Parts: sequence; C-alpha cells; structure tokens
Amino acid sequence: QVQVAESGGGLVQPGGSLRLSCVASRSIFSIIAMGWYRQAPGNERELVALISTSGTTNYADSVKGRCTISLDIAENTVYLQMNTLKPEDTATYYCLAVTIRGQNWGQGTQVTVSS
Repeated sequence: QVQVAESGGGLVQPGGSLRLSCVASRSIFSIIAMGWYRQAPGNERELVALISTSGTTNYADSVKGRCTISLDIAENTVYLQMNTLKPEDTATYYCLAVTIRGQNWGQGTQVTVSS
C-alpha cells in the first residue's frame, strides 16, 4: 500500500492562487499515476488532473488553462498549481496514487474560494 498526504489547502479570494502538494510514502517508481480529485458538498467526486509517471497529463475541462499538475520524482511529490481560482473551485481536494495493486487516497485538503 502507498500512503499519500495532502497539504496546501486554505481560503483564497476569487482570482487568487494556491499550490497543493501530495507526498507519497513510497518511491514514485512503484506508482503508475498520481492525481487530484475534488468533491464539493452534494456533488460526486470528480477528476481535476492526473499525471502518469511518464509525464502524460489529463485535466478536467473546468480547470484547463488554470491548473498545472507536476510530479517531482526525487521528492515522491505531486503538485497542483491552481490559478485564477473561482468560487466553484471550492471543494475538498483528494490526492490519488495508482499502483498495480489499486488506488490509494489521501484524507483530503479543503480549498475555499470566497471573498
């Protein structure tokens, strides 16, 4: 099993930026992909961005052009840089690490976009 831990959430004004971090407990070489999902109250969990260990990325249409996912293999860490944040980005953001054994989720970090 791989454990992941998120950090970097908080309260930000509309138009602001945040960078989320997620550290994996094992070397990323045991991981196929890492990514970020989010869930707002009353909504289903949805993909924000995903990156494979080969560097292939996938973004939700709602965040394309505003978010960038990146992987630091040496630090076993995946980042999500979020810019031009909107109130509708408010949600709990969850980190995911995918291995050949399955999916490993973090506890989540809250992002609130409000003036």
